[in-house]
Amino acid sequence: MKKLINAVEDVVREQLEGMALAHPDLLKVHFDPNFVYRADAPVKGKVALVSGGGSGHEPMHGGFVGMGMLDAACPGEVFTSPTPDQMYEAAKTVNSGEGVLFIVKNYTGDVLNFETAAELAHADGIAVQSILIDDDVAVKDSLYTAGRRGVGTTVLAEKIVGGAAEAGYSLKQCADLCRKVNQYGRSMGMALTSCTVPAAGKPTFELGEDEMEIGIGIHGEPGRTRMKLKTADEITEILALGIIEDGPYTRTVREWDNEKGEWVDVELTDEPFKPGDQVIAFVNSMGGTPVSELYAVYRKLAQICEAKGLTIVRNLIGPYITSLEMQGCSITLLKTDEEILRFWDAPVKTPGLRWGI
Repeated sequence: MKKLINAVEDVVREQLEGMALAHPDLLKVHFDPNFVYRADAPVKGKVALVSGGGSGHEPMHGGFVGMGMLDAACPGEVFTSPTPDQMYEAAKTVNSGEGVLFIVKNYTGDVLNFETAAELAHADGIAVQSILIDDDVAVKDSLYTAGRRGVGTTVLAEKIVGGAAEAGYSLKQCADLCRKVNQYGRSMGMALTSCTVPAAGKPTFELGEDEMEIGIGIHGEPGRTRMKLKTADEITEILALGIIEDGPYTRTVREWDNEKGEWVDVELTDEPFKPGDQVIAFVNSMGGTPVSELYAVYRKLAQICEAKGLTIVRNLIGPYITSLEMQGCSITLLKTDEEILRFWDAPVKTPGLRWGI
């Protein structure tokens, strides 16, 4: 294992310390429990957005704390869910009185711990709502999930809903928009190599020199299939068609009802993409893939979208939801409308994403 680390047990803390030193104008870091929060929090009159998950996926989530995105992020140990006390303390710190929206990727540990945090916040008099992101079309159930995993749409949701919160959306409006973004977004990824979790000291899985994994999860979970290595165009076609040709997806999710103070079941159906749709196209590096190779993927993706009658109106290309040093990529397509585009274009200033400033 070759990594720029000191002691394995200090990896997350030292990285958080470095982040705080690098961006004191944007964020602060609280330790024990660990969470990253806006330097100007709580922001008066604004709904607060809180997300989180295991470390190792940077810049998500801590790199997206700042104006126009998250108010706080809760980092667990590498590939390990944060704890309820992290989420609860983060919510208390950034709540301005307008309520807190939890944006939760669909991994069992994250889901359970954010549920506990929501109940604690409610008991403390904080208005709270929780929206699940489950956009990975590769598998129905995975090692760490019941249902589809939450992946690239998470980044887009944090940006879009962050812009809405900055513009004065209420807690319910933010939750409704976040739910819509999740239903409009679909993703799929692949890996050329594994990654190495520092605590393990060895690759999470093994891939032959001439092999790749299609549909991989961001923690190295198995995907749809392992196959011989193909060209960039062929790989892009597998991922893009897997997303575009995915049919209706119906499932029941649990959401916190702030008025009732209890969890309620909500049935959601995601409709397929159709000719005439406008989309945001997100081509993401899993951490070890050069941006130059992502542009080759985007080139083919644009051709496929045009052939399928989809118009790309915005794009995002780069390493935004990673898996340590894994070589590979993911594609996310998000159907847009006037509301989504308005808040996608809104100003943002975070360590990991900024424009319009």
